[in-house]
Amino acid sequence: MKDAPFLSARDEAGRAHRWLTGKAWPLWLEHGVDWDRGAFQESLELHSLGCPARFRRLRVAARQTYVFARAAALGCPRAPDAAALGLHFLKRRALQESGGYAQRFDLAGMILDPSISTYDQAFVLLAYATAGLRAPAIALMEFLDRHCRHAAGGYVESLPPKLPRQQNTHLHLYEAFLAAADAFEDAVFLDRAAELRRLFEERLFQRSARVLPEGFSEGLTPIEQNGRYRVEPGHHCEWFWLLARHFGPGRDDRPSPRRQEIFDDLMAFVRRHGIDPATGHVLDEVWSDGSPSSSGSRLWPQAELIKAECVPVAGAPGSISGAYQALRRHLDPAPPGLWVERIGANGTPIAGPAPASSLYHLTCAILEGHDKLKVPEARVSRL
Repeated sequence: MKDAPFLSARDEAGRAHRWLTGKAWPLWLEHGVDWDRGAFQESLELHSLGCPARFRRLRVAARQTYVFARAAALGCPRAPDAAALGLHFLKRRALQESGGYAQRFDLAGMILDPSISTYDQAFVLLAYATAGLRAPAIALMEFLDRHCRHAAGGYVESLPPKLPRQQNTHLHLYEAFLAAADAFEDAVFLDRAAELRRLFEERLFQRSARVLPEGFSEGLTPIEQNGRYRVEPGHHCEWFWLLARHFGPGRDDRPSPRRQEIFDDLMAFVRRHGIDPATGHVLDEVWSDGSPSSSGSRLWPQAELIKAECVPVAGAPGSISGAYQALRRHLDPAPPGLWVERIGANGTPIAGPAPASSLYHLTCAILEGHDKLKVPEARVSRL
């Protein structure tokens, strides 16, 4: 596919923001919300705008609540109603007597799978923080403390527990605790975030290999295959962005030399091994020695690269523009407001519906870039 003309980083950020606020949010508010049944659609077909899924997931409910809470804050019509719908679903459909939130539902909102995914609980906490609801956020934190702490450090993956343990669960708990600390100015959430930062520095990030493996044993030993680890470069970008937030004024804005070394290693690996030189896309997965373990790219790592590149120490404006270009290759082939979730190794879009869960990545990245690059017209114009 021929690339669109190369634009400056600021122009790219403005174009992406207009797509999000003028196309994506309105389309998903009209077609991605099941207003009659008080829930969110799992995905949308690119041309019919129908949803093929016969179930609903907690992570989609929580992520879409986050999305529309942010849209509401920027004046997007109907977004406050969608955010309120999502909060009602979380509190009235998903919340169980234990204090945890069920994982899967039928289309009527009845629980199909009551098991607890700690990864999904993180997004519920993020939704409450973004909506400014402290009481349920505190209650969920206390549930996690009582039921999901692991004796070897960090949190279990689920209830009942399962293996392998994953860095990704801890990444999104870290994100949620930082968001709650920002929203409520409450040290208790910042304390939890600091615990996870230390876990990342001391146990998850492998300083000898200078990478972050995906999977771990019960005792947080990284899982090797033929002497190397599975690595997802998009997660390097996410941790980099979150650590930069944690290092901000009033927190810890003078990281130690060891911490700075880890911080630098995250993006150094992405730039050396995580970006396909032929397409500019962030690869889905590579081995820790830099060799590819899969071909093609999904949308979400492209969004996470934008966030990482917007950290001042991460790169120059040209690299930011390149990150937006990679994202555009997922957006441009689809009808306005939708996207191609997967692109093959040859750069060809792979057919399939647009998952609702990716709107979280897009919203966070596009708003972050728009803010960091100081693009005018930050508020949504009424349509």
